[in-house]
Amino acid sequence: MKAKLVQIGNSRGVRIPKPLIAQANLSDEVDLQVRGKSIIISSDSTPRKGWAQAAAELHRRGEDELLLPPFDTKFDADEWQW
Repeated sequence: MKAKLVQIGNSRGVRIPKPLIAQANLSDEVDLQVRGKSIIISSDSTPRKGWAQAAAELHRRGEDELLLPPFDTKFDADEWQW
C-alpha cells in the first residue's frame, strides 16, 4: 500500500488506514525504529508493563502475602532431589 507524506506543523506524517492499525494492534503510542532505509512502526504495548513497580508497591504496603499456604506435592516427595 502506498501513502503520501503530509505536512503536520514543522513535521511530516503518514496517515495510516484504520484496518492497518487494527491489524497491527496499534494503540495511541507506537515505537518507531529506523532499519536501513525503512521506518518500522510497532506497537508500544509490552505485556506486564508496570508489574514490577506494582509488586514493589504491594510489598511496601505489606499486601503481598500468599493467597494459598505452601504445600508439598507428589513431585516434592518422590521426584525432586537436592
